[in-house]
Amino acid sequence: MPIVIDLDVMLAKRKMSSKELAEGIGITAQNLSILKTGKAKAIRFSTLEAICRILECQPGDILRHE
Repeated sequence: MPIVIDLDVMLAKRKMSSKELAEGIGITAQNLSILKTGKAKAIRFSTLEAICRILECQPGDILRHE
């Protein structure tokens, strides 16, 4: 997949666990795991906005095109 999710990098920078992020954005840890591993086929803008709000980042900090 040419879109790469660098969510683990941002979580490490913010010293936050996946569980904390999942709870903060209101999705299950399993759905967050699917997103982190790049297995997700889509992401809702509302979910992306919530991730960026919680992690205090921009979409380009967690998504990149290869």
